[in-house]
Amino acid sequence: MSTEARIDYAAFSQLAPAATTALSALSKAVADAGLEKLDKQLIELLKIRASQINGCAFCLQYHLNLARKANLSQTKLDLVAVWREAGVFNAVEIAALEWTEALTHVTPAGISDEVYERVRQQFSETELALLTSAVAGINAWNRIAIALRFTPSIPQDSARV
Repeated sequence: MSTEARIDYAAFSQLAPAATTALSALSKAVADAGLEKLDKQLIELLKIRASQINGCAFCLQYHLNLARKANLSQTKLDLVAVWREAGVFNAVEIAALEWTEALTHVTPAGISDEVYERVRQQFSETELALLTSAVAGINAWNRIAIALRFTPSIPQDSARV
């Protein structure tokens, strides 16, 4: 299978500016809420995890870059794929990652009451609504980027194998 972009991000933004604006507005709404538990590091962590699950190289690279700028620890970046076993994530991060995985792997059965209750122990209804919006947003971007094969920006000093 080819990895060449079908449509790149810049072209998509020009072809579908209203879609780009709408998805960006969703992310902005979460950021602008100013809720302490939903800080930049946590939001980037969940976007990284959803992008890993979905296999979206473009979004993964993009959100890894943003996470580094937000000073998310390298240890957490290295271990987010195995967060359950890592022992480095706090209760809020664990709940957010569990919710992210549940929404990203959503099945016809929906989200279990057990998962919902565990997450509700860490987040208020408002926080949960915004957390859910953040997960929905990254999943939408992942599907667009995967379908159109957006390619990640690889730093010039990184050698391709």
